[in-house]
Amino acid sequence: MPHDHGLPRRRVLRTALATTAALSASLLDAAPTHAAGCSRIGALNDQSAVRSLTLGDTRLTYVVDAAMELDPVGFLPAVPAAYWQEHPEALTRSGRIAASAGGVLVERGRRKLLIDVGLGANVLSSALGVSHGGALLNTFRALRVPPESVDTVAFTHLHTDHTGLGFVPDRDQALHKAFPHADYLVAGAEWGPFWRGEIKVGAPSWDNFMVPMSRVLRKFDDGDEVWPGVTALITPGHSPGHTTYVVSASRGRRILVLGDAFHTPAQLTHPEWPSGPDVDVEGVLKARRTLLDQLLTPHTYAFAFHFGDQAFGRVMRDAARDAQWQPVPARALLSSPIRIS
Repeated sequence: MPHDHGLPRRRVLRTALATTAALSASLLDAAPTHAAGCSRIGALNDQSAVRSLTLGDTRLTYVVDAAMELDPVGFLPAVPAAYWQEHPEALTRSGRIAASAGGVLVERGRRKLLIDVGLGANVLSSALGVSHGGALLNTFRALRVPPESVDTVAFTHLHTDHTGLGFVPDRDQALHKAFPHADYLVAGAEWGPFWRGEIKVGAPSWDNFMVPMSRVLRKFDDGDEVWPGVTALITPGHSPGHTTYVVSASRGRRILVLGDAFHTPAQLTHPEWPSGPDVDVEGVLKARRTLLDQLLTPHTYAFAFHFGDQAFGRVMRDAARDAQWQPVPARALLSSPIRIS
């Protein structure tokens, strides 16, 4: 059984925080020159570039691991066909939804937090779409960020496209943490149902993830500070303990790492449209109401794993008072490291 080294409720970690100047400036200087010409806002129907957004003393980088294309009918059966006909810009040439996967690297001072670890060798069910993963560690190498430098890995939830590169085999095929010096964190509300085998939809490999994770995990609760300036907001519905991370930055700004509460910007405008893999539709609707209240407050940004090449953005209201995704400029450090083969 797993050891529960649970984090104290609302523990406040006091760490000296450096300014932006200390944030791995060499990584940006070393970025390949071909990335410099990339647009600072990409296309919704393209796989994500490796992009970075700096908010004061905090930098977030989308470390891309996988390319996915979601089937509009299989993955989003609640979305009317008419919507896709009216919004062809939301679909790839193959008529599917571009949805990269990977991890969000949060840097402040010398510390590094990674939120989620991509798809890895896992494969998306053919009923849901197509996928090609496994680039995460290569992307880290291209960024010149050693996995050993990551001090914390936190999971939004335990689906295969968010847990793929959690553990890697050594020469003897024994599994160890891909980020060897990191604490591995997950919400207690998420871990329990998966560990008891109650959740089948999207569940990661028992032997390749769940068992090794049980030996190292640390659990947290809603409202806990899991890393300096990063608070867990439990938003169940897509999975039992699905977690949004609220990353606070200087001058009152913050960015919400949304996990899979939303899979496409259309669900911000139409929160009543659930996704096929959601385990609790009523829970999803409640979570989205909570998140939209947060996202529409001033100085709030968001990161969405699966919003094509528009992962960083803000939520604004249009003239009809509908919520709309507004992508924000984010520097392309590398072009998309992986494509659908």
